[in-house]
Amino acid sequence: MKMPQPPLLKTDSPADKTASHTTHARQVLKRRLAMLSRWLHIYLSMASFAIVFFFAVTGLTLNHTDWFADQQSTAQLKGNVESKWVKTDSDDKVAKLEIVEQLRRTHGIKAALSEFRIDESQCAVSFKGPGYSADVFVNRESGEYDLTENRLGFVAIMNDLHKGRDTGRAWAKLIDVSAIFMTLVSLTGMALIFFLKRWRASGLIVTVVGGVVCWLVYWLWVS
Repeated sequence: MKMPQPPLLKTDSPADKTASHTTHARQVLKRRLAMLSRWLHIYLSMASFAIVFFFAVTGLTLNHTDWFADQQSTAQLKGNVESKWVKTDSDDKVAKLEIVEQLRRTHGIKAALSEFRIDESQCAVSFKGPGYSADVFVNRESGEYDLTENRLGFVAIMNDLHKGRDTGRAWAKLIDVSAIFMTLVSLTGMALIFFLKRWRASGLIVTVVGGVVCWLVYWLWVS
């Protein structure tokens, strides 16, 4: 009488093992990409929170500058510089540095020098900064000058910082860095939606609808 043989254990073929290993590797890679996208999105968002908040608020104030018109003020001032600084035979001999430094010292001007123009009868000096401008006209015969100073208020300063107008190279670089941060936040947020099966379809639909709405507003009322 033959004894029953024990059932043979099923072993995976080399092809099955390769497929299983590939599937596992893909799952691990997917999890790591999801974790990396989430980590980048969270910490980039926190690092750029102040930047995003600033540009969001000033984007609103830029659209409604009339709300803050009462913050603007204009002052008319007079003074004198040494006549020998401007009363010269050659335009090249005008004492530009001395004139600018005296104007800064006398009137507390901190904005950057925008222009120093020399004509036959006068010198025109302009200072410009965020929310601020000062225009000076110096009589080359007497050294007397008239200064018109415009201060546009705190909100105007914020608006000019938003636009990068009269803010210098350092602030221009900060705007570049801010743009890179916000781009990365947007891209990592978009990447995350692909790892959320439950919300993927609805998230992509909302993204497309938002883009279409922006395009329609431009096409119907702007272009």
